[in-house]
Amino acid sequence: MSGFTLLDFFIVIFYLIGVAIAGLVLAGKQKSSQDYFLGAHQVPWPAIMFSIVATETSALTVISVPAVAYANNLSFLQITFGYFLGRILVALFLLPRYFRHHLETAYAFIGQRFGFGIRRVAGLTFMLTRLLGDGVRIFACAIPVAMIFKFFGLKASPFLIYAASIFVVSIVTLIYTYLGGIRAVIWTDTIQLGLYLVGAFLAIILIATRLPQGIASAWAFLSKSEKLRLFYFGSSLNFKEFIAEPYTFFIALVGGAFFSIASHGTDQLIVQRLLATRKLAASQKALVGSGLFIIFQFALFLFVGLFLFAFYQGQRPMDLGLATADEIFIKFIVEEMPPGMSGLLIAAILAAAMSTLASAINSLASSTFYDLKLIKIKGEAHSEIRALRLSRLFSLFWGVIILISALFFAHLQLNSPGKRPAVVELGLGIASYTYGGLLGLFFLGLLDQKASKKGAYAGFFTGLITLLFLVRGPIQAWLPGEGISLAWPLYVVVGAAIVVIIGKVSSSFKIKKE
Repeated sequence: MSGFTLLDFFIVIFYLIGVAIAGLVLAGKQKSSQDYFLGAHQVPWPAIMFSIVATETSALTVISVPAVAYANNLSFLQITFGYFLGRILVALFLLPRYFRHHLETAYAFIGQRFGFGIRRVAGLTFMLTRLLGDGVRIFACAIPVAMIFKFFGLKASPFLIYAASIFVVSIVTLIYTYLGGIRAVIWTDTIQLGLYLVGAFLAIILIATRLPQGIASAWAFLSKSEKLRLFYFGSSLNFKEFIAEPYTFFIALVGGAFFSIASHGTDQLIVQRLLATRKLAASQKALVGSGLFIIFQFALFLFVGLFLFAFYQGQRPMDLGLATADEIFIKFIVEEMPPGMSGLLIAAILAAAMSTLASAINSLASSTFYDLKLIKIKGEAHSEIRALRLSRLFSLFWGVIILISALFFAHLQLNSPGKRPAVVELGLGIASYTYGGLLGLFFLGLLDQKASKKGAYAGFFTGLITLLFLVRGPIQAWLPGEGISLAWPLYVVVGAAIVVIIGKVSSSFKIKKE
């Protein structure tokens, strides 16, 4: 047992300082809000592709995807096939419209189609989703830092340890995001992606060399434990069980495709990057390329989880002294890796977390600036300088708010009774809930030229409210009987369908009345 040494500690500190400096240097000088939020449309597509991958996977992938494989099997990978399909559809049908109309945000199209009011509603929905989802992601990144604090003997409650971890990561990220804008975010994302992929490969190699019975015996153990199952069709499930199971092939493929259309076609977090290229073709390359890359990356981290299962001989997390399965990879890093490598792996996890946090802060600030238009910039002489100053203030505001959200989820996750979900599933579930409504608005605007503003409002809010009764949670618990629970990949499918149907029906009533 090697443990986390002073060398590892200095590697982590050096990384935190170095990435902040690198982000500021690579960002260049910001002269306007267009520079700050869209990189003046001069960012090369490979950097955007890597930034997309780094942003969407975050610390949830590095920490929690191995936990999913440890607790289950490879069936989670089915979702990524849907992700790839969804990106192809976005590249073919949504991106051309964004570039044709020179839009600044994903919700500008909704504004052009249904008016500024519904654009503002869509922007607010995005903000709420990002606030909750990224609160979970930053909580996830606090797991390794908290374990380091505990390893060094910090005597405090688990919540205070997690709170200290969240503060460290949030403050460092906010520095380069606040000053450097989207270019700082994209270029640091690219660096951080390389770091945590190298970390994953090193982890697999090291775990393989430490397996008690060797790789062949470990593989047989995994096969016997049904850990190598990739495709699961759910043929033995009844309908109610089938729609509640997220990892059957059909639900994973369809749900993953719809999730990807929503996340990469309607979520400002990703669309903002795609609009930072000069041409449509470059944006399409970045998007489709990220789909292939994401399959490889999820497979890589799932195999980390399988090797950990073999290393610990299938012991339950609680038997290893862990609060959740999400801590299993961190336990190995801190306790089993040689000096220097532990610090590198912890830095890699922080890299994944910081890339997502930086992206969230910048995209939330851009949506606030463009979609809400809370403050009008008047006067030509200093308008760009004032706009840039306002953009940075919005970044500062959202950085603080996400930090508070992360503290909230730390409290919930650490104090919730019973089995806690893997944080990757919690984060994806939150995003899926509101993605359905946003995607439905896009479909309604694209597919029905007669759809009205009132129809859009009616469909959007009906979809969000209806999903509350189909998602396993406190509201469903109030209903009589068992109710119907949807698997999280279906939230987007059902939500979007409700918005389109109700929107079309409501619009047709208006047309008949006229």
